[in-house]
Amino acid sequence: MADAKEQMTKAVEYLKQQRDELQVQLHLAKADAKDEWAGLEKQWEEIRPKLEAAREEAGKTAESVSTALGLAIDELKKGYERLKGRL
Repeated sequence: MADAKEQMTKAVEYLKQQRDELQVQLHLAKADAKDEWAGLEKQWEEIRPKLEAAREEAGKTAESVSTALGLAIDELKKGYERLKGRL
């Protein structure tokens, strides 16, 4: 009987430790996600005016500008997908 009580005590302590560690990891992950979101927002604010201008000038924009914007869009899209996957 004492052995069963000791096993239960150890199990409870183990679960408490795991829970505490997960709470810390989730807190850190949340902070990382917020940092990543802030970076993505900065990218969005930088690219948005260029996208609007490119849309207005559709057909007139140089191919190199379109390529550069395409790369920036892909990078931002991957960042959003990466962040979404982490949440």
